[in-house]
Amino acid sequence: MVSFEKDMEECLQVLKAGGLILYPTDTVWGIGCDASNEKAVQRIYALKKRPDEKAMIVLVADERQVLHHAAAPDLQVFEYLRGTDKPTTVIYKGVIGLARNLAGRDGSIAIRICADIFCKQLIKRFRKPIVSTSANISGQPVPKVFSEIPGEIKSGVDYIVKYRQDEETISQPSAVIRWKNGRVEVVRS
Repeated sequence: MVSFEKDMEECLQVLKAGGLILYPTDTVWGIGCDASNEKAVQRIYALKKRPDEKAMIVLVADERQVLHHAAAPDLQVFEYLRGTDKPTTVIYKGVIGLARNLAGRDGSIAIRICADIFCKQLIKRFRKPIVSTSANISGQPVPKVFSEIPGEIKSGVDYIVKYRQDEETISQPSAVIRWKNGRVEVVRS
């Protein structure tokens, strides 16, 4: 396996300083920052030329972090997530301890428990959730491989992870669901 320790150290320094990273996730390449840092989140909105009322996804390492940052989630959702093969983001009501400009207009927050080994280790070592939004300008196609990421995105971040840059496997965004009254409501499949 390719060592990503240098990438990990660089990312941790950038995240702690309020910077932006470009990194591989369990779905598409993402632009990330400390999910509790409102200024860093605003930098992502500006880089993507994205309206700031459009919420972004937050990655966590495990169920415990979901419980820490989402207000009173239905625990049945975790059983559902363990039974899915596709990475799935859940929209939870109420956000706790994350940047206010990450929440939707209704105060909801989109969180995905990340399965990718690099992301999971990065989040655990950072000890906070990380923003993950696709590495494109808002309204443009989502890059399916690293080589498709626009130059203006690459030049707008503080660190680009080298790990997995040469992979050519086509990636897809996560599914997005809401969990209501013990049932799944699909927002994006």
